[in-house]
Amino acid sequence: MIPIPEMKNIDTAFGNIKHLPPMKDIPKEFIHGNTKWNKAQQDWFFKGITTDQLVPKDGVDLNKAVKALSAIQRSFEPSHEHKEAGVAYLMSEWFEDYISKEEKK
Repeated sequence: MIPIPEMKNIDTAFGNIKHLPPMKDIPKEFIHGNTKWNKAQQDWFFKGITTDQLVPKDGVDLNKAVKALSAIQRSFEPSHEHKEAGVAYLMSEWFEDYISKEEKK
């Protein structure tokens, strides 16, 4: 599992991509992928999601993981494609499942 970095509030406010994997290190299924994690990233980016939609893997601190992903989501530096692929990949590393708002109904 990729370690979850510590993020400060300023990182989540203005973005921080130091922990965003380079595109060459992201598995192909997440690059323009149609995985549940790509769907989760898209929902988060365009609609917003809540922490109760994410099921963390054993040993994963939910709030720490969300903070690290939020820092990437809020950054203006990477291309949207890189951001989507990287966040989807990291979500797959840190979470067991994602339940969309449609599924929760």
